[in-house]
Amino acid sequence: MDFDLSQEQEMLAETARRFMTTKYSFERRREILASPAGFSHEVWRQLAELGLTTLLVPTGQGGLGAGPIETMVVMNAFGAGMLLEPFWSSAVHSTLLLSKLDGPGAAKLLEQLGTGERIATVGDTEPGRRYEAGSLNTTAERTAAGWTLKGVKSMVLHAAAADVLLVTARTRSAAGPSVFAVSRAAEGVTVRDIRMIDGRRAGEVHLSDVRVGEEALLGGDGHAASALKEAHDVALAALCADAVGVMRALLNATQSYLQTRKQFGKPIGSFQALQHRIVDMLIHYEQAQSMSMLAAMQCMAADEGERRRTLSAAKVVVGQAGRFVGQQAVQLHGGMGMSDELDVSHLFKRLTASELLLGDTDHHMQQFIASQAAVRAPRP
Repeated sequence: MDFDLSQEQEMLAETARRFMTTKYSFERRREILASPAGFSHEVWRQLAELGLTTLLVPTGQGGLGAGPIETMVVMNAFGAGMLLEPFWSSAVHSTLLLSKLDGPGAAKLLEQLGTGERIATVGDTEPGRRYEAGSLNTTAERTAAGWTLKGVKSMVLHAAAADVLLVTARTRSAAGPSVFAVSRAAEGVTVRDIRMIDGRRAGEVHLSDVRVGEEALLGGDGHAASALKEAHDVALAALCADAVGVMRALLNATQSYLQTRKQFGKPIGSFQALQHRIVDMLIHYEQAQSMSMLAAMQCMAADEGERRRTLSAAKVVVGQAGRFVGQQAVQLHGGMGMSDELDVSHLFKRLTASELLLGDTDHHMQQFIASQAAVRAPRP
């Protein structure tokens, strides 16, 4: 496999890195984190002006028409800077889902997400269902004017910030899931805003007899299963890339600290025992980076079984590496590593929160084992 980036991909990565270093300092992020909204509309506008919100929008609809590799390099930079804005939720997950759904409603909303005019997020998980996105209690009943939705969605990232909620529901006329575009401001929609451990916002969305028009149904009644899986897989690869960016930032911060902190008249980075720990951190980071690249390359593969095995393996490796790198970084910084004033604690919290999104390490380990057993099972 060729792991080298093209010139265009390198330029895209540099654009994202430059934005994070010049426009999104740690102090700026802390101000945004403390704000009532928990994200900055100004930063979102700047991302749209750079064209980054159009990254995965098809060229025929005014987007860059990029793919998972381009998403990976951007997410690396956004992870390192701990971006609070809903890029992953709206410009990656929601955009991919809409691009896979047919119909004028999906196309129009896709263009609005690309320009940054609107923000969307996907609500496909429910209380008590853990990571079983396909198991639905949310229902949609057809009415003379459209549909009425009832149900609850849990852990919807950036739900309070979104203009549109892309919620999954089951209907009486179809066995498969359907996707509905629901305005967050619609009557009957209640969002309980939740601050995650890393400061990002998620929400529990209650849908109480929410009435939407016929155009709210995206991609047809019961025909969204394939689109949901494909969008989920690309979003999972992007999430791994975000975590890899966080690990790189932790590694850089720890190496810098070991060269400046002195004991017995010399930098503690000169002590062999600490050098070994840095090397162990680097090894875990390199393994996570390699698996993240593989996930980006395979997340749109035609073979669904192979795609899911690769992504589960990547989530496991990245999750385990993130825990190790984060713990070592905090320990090597001493008491400072736990302080709110240092970016190390925030970076570790980011890794901890991301590890729980779209399935934690234990869940994906079980998924990988089950898929391997299915492959090895004798055929009748």
